Amino acid sequence: MSTPIRSAALRLLAATALASSFVLTTAPAHAVTSACHPRGRDLSVTFQPIDHTVTDAQYFLARLTLANRGGRCSLGGNWALYFNSVRRPAAVLPGTAGDTARAQLAGQGLSVAHADNAQSGDLYVLKPTSGFKPLGPGERRQIDINIELWAVQKTDAPAGWSISFDGGPAEWVPAKTLLDPADPKQTKAFSGDNRPVQTAAIRFADNTAQRANLALKQRLLPQPLSATAGQGTVTIDGRTTIRNPAALSGEAGYLRSALGDVIKGRGGKGGAVIRLSVDPKLDVDHDGKADAEGYTLRSAATGVDIVGTDAAGVLYGVQTLRQLIPVSAYEAAARGARPSKIALPSATIADAPLFGYRGLGIDVARHFETKQTIEKFLDLMSYLKLNRLHFHLSDDEGWRLQIPGLPELTGFGAHRGLDTGQTKQLHQGMGSGNDLGAGDGVTGKARSETEANLGRKPAYQGFEQDTLNFVGKGSGYYTTADFGELLKYATRRHIEVVPEFDFPAHARAAVQSMEHRYQSTGDATYRLLDPKDTSQHTSVQGYTDNLANPCLPSTYAFLSKVVTEVKGLYAKAGAPLGTFNLGGDEPPGPNRWQGSPACKSNPQTAGKDDAALMNYFFTKWNQIALTAAPTTAGWEDVVRDDPRTLKLDHFIALPWQNVWGWGREAWAYHFANNGQPVILAHATNLYMDMPYNKDPDEPGYYWANYVDEKNTFTYQPYDVYASATQDRWGNPFTPDPSWEKLTPEGRKNILGMEAQLWAENGKSQEIREYQAFPKLLGVAERAWNRDTPNTAQMPAAWNVFDNTLGQVTFPLLSFYKPVGLPGVGVNYRIPLPGGQVQGGTLTANVRNPGLAIEYSADGVSWKRYGGPVKAGPTVLLRTRAADGRTSRISTVGLPVWQAGTAYPAGALVDHQGEIYRATRGSSSAAPDTSPTSWTLVQ
Repeated sequence: MSTPIRSAALRLLAATALASSFVLTTAPAHAVTSACHPRGRDLSVTFQPIDHTVTDAQYFLARLTLANRGGRCSLGGNWALYFNSVRRPAAVLPGTAGDTARAQLAGQGLSVAHADNAQSGDLYVLKPTSGFKPLGPGERRQIDINIELWAVQKTDAPAGWSISFDGGPAEWVPAKTLLDPADPKQTKAFSGDNRPVQTAAIRFADNTAQRANLALKQRLLPQPLSATAGQGTVTIDGRTTIRNPAALSGEAGYLRSALGDVIKGRGGKGGAVIRLSVDPKLDVDHDGKADAEGYTLRSAATGVDIVGTDAAGVLYGVQTLRQLIPVSAYEAAARGARPSKIALPSATIADAPLFGYRGLGIDVARHFETKQTIEKFLDLMSYLKLNRLHFHLSDDEGWRLQIPGLPELTGFGAHRGLDTGQTKQLHQGMGSGNDLGAGDGVTGKARSETEANLGRKPAYQGFEQDTLNFVGKGSGYYTTADFGELLKYATRRHIEVVPEFDFPAHARAAVQSMEHRYQSTGDATYRLLDPKDTSQHTSVQGYTDNLANPCLPSTYAFLSKVVTEVKGLYAKAGAPLGTFNLGGDEPPGPNRWQGSPACKSNPQTAGKDDAALMNYFFTKWNQIALTAAPTTAGWEDVVRDDPRTLKLDHFIALPWQNVWGWGREAWAYHFANNGQPVILAHATNLYMDMPYNKDPDEPGYYWANYVDEKNTFTYQPYDVYASATQDRWGNPFTPDPSWEKLTPEGRKNILGMEAQLWAENGKSQEIREYQAFPKLLGVAERAWNRDTPNTAQMPAAWNVFDNTLGQVTFPLLSFYKPVGLPGVGVNYRIPLPGGQVQGGTLTANVRNPGLAIEYSADGVSWKRYGGPVKAGPTVLLRTRAADGRTSRISTVGLPVWQAGTAYPAGALVDHQGEIYRATRGSSSAAPDTSPTSWTLVQ
């Protein structure tokens, strides 16, 4: 059905109108001409899930609202509307579901198909057929389309929309997604999804932490083994002297820089002294053995003594010292008024870690991140006493490290764009090409993140519409110089960078880059595919051509080349390369290479089935990687993918697929009990890219769980089953008594744990920080703190942790200054308040005591909440951080807009999950189509 658009802003692509309505008024009839096309910017697409009950977990009904906001041209024929979608349009599926969806679209004069020549991945195109009725100026039309599975978070929406007319250049089409949290048909994925959508009432019931007076030990994160407050303080000022042996010059320089960020002054004599030293026999837990990375810190009126078992321990003592500096000093420095002196409490602290391996995995392949962003994460990791950066440098969607001698890897494989033939770059993926820049085949894109966000500067406190509108670094790579600088920066912070190049699957960027090289030069030295291979397989992400062939000698020539060059980069930077990660996850199957003539003709692979070929590949890949590092690592799939198993020399497994009910919950302990070294990387608790909770505005995919800081904090490394209380759909779940338990010998093989920050939705630095913080704080606590609470102790420990974050850690992060880098503050997630109105009285709370709550009756003026207060039935709530940033709005008693109702000026309503305020009296028009009558409250 086509309807006229009723906005008053015909010729203006006004940002405020875009944000609230996405529509413009009808043009005069004489302006219409059939010999023209509307600009991409004059069109818009709104996506909305409508009904998940049409099938049960097979596909759902979605709606595209296509609007022609231009005043002159109709949208007629011969156009192609491109987009990426993590959920496949059902029309590309085989069988009955596909037939139904194709008929559905055909009835609307449309068709949808894979857009790229390779028919691989998540790029699709919507085209008109002969039955398409032109969409005139000022009209909009609802298009029904079936999509596979479900979409209950806004990040499930299609992204990266552009239109091409008559085969010409593609132009940006502004896009938006809606998802109404009050409509169960939109939010209940299927009949077995019983996880409730977050509301103010649910948060109010869940926010059980009471404000507590924190002891010194409880104010530090991660908590030390012991911390005793003394009498008095020690004054640190510009005269403070740092004394250290030459071997600790790096640690002393780090401390000097960190103090200089907070305190003004040019030095002098007579101040307190900070002494740094190493005692290799330091035994902080008094068990008769030295504690690697341990330290003691003693502060008194005359100065501070930090003693480490090693240089790393000294640096961790320095990081604890940084946490002892009052928040007020950091705040003053952030506002440009560094104090001349600060007072630190007198204290005696002793500390050492639980695990020797405390990691964070950062994916820069799906979306790239700048060197400065990674350096900031490295400094934050050191601040939290984490010591391994697992650097995911390659995947299907991008290769991110310059390799001398293989320029195609970054010249071709580090770039994405609307290049359906992949003549110059990989095709557009995950809704992004070259961010808002040029060179990716899409013209007319937004000129800023604000414009891409439809008129509002993104706060990145949850989902933002700009992530649908090409914001995201699909292109980019580190030069060898960049990488060397990263390695040096990490090494100064005692962080080892573990490089990962993911093979044989998740390797599309490498496979296609080397194919591009072969087609350009005719040189097959590093070719990764057999062109005559007829095997058919599709990866979880929809790729049909992302596997490196294990039967080609050139595959191992390529891997050897990469490993040799990477080893050289580490050596040049003077950085340790202790572990080389092989990747190895999610190889699509089961028929991977059985159609490859190369496999049949190679004497070493002839007659091998796919399982045997996998083992053959990983054995050789492991041997190659061991030429650069003493140990290797990889995902659990490398050594076990039932029924295939493998034992590799010097290999560390990262078990990740412990999703409750999948049958792989016990793999980590099975590995460890059988002598396999393990790094815990469980998706249910340690995947930080998962949404915080079931709120449509929380970014992330939720295939394993919803993960917040409570999931990370309550994780018990030696009893991971303890957190298996619900499955990912919110249903009660009880661990199977037969699941293998960790034995005392197996415990010795748990080397550590690692959080993962995957990048499918990590389209900006701010989103990355939002996803990581505060989740990473719980990871740091569990990886470092030796006193892991058991299930009975956990509620009390959680109450303390909640208070630590609200009273101390969040304010510190608000004004955090990464050492040696510009900028201040971390974009941590500010929790939404809970609240209720009963008997005309508003009661509100927040998860973390110490954070401020504000309330409003009109969405314009806000007041500080100090306790129960008289209020009307409708109240808006938000949380304010120490730096002035606020959370998303939490609503109490907000009525849903009703058609035919006249609303007075100032009235607040919920329409399709968005908050609107009437700007004039007797407003009865739909809020999303009448920006002159309604204002979007954000």
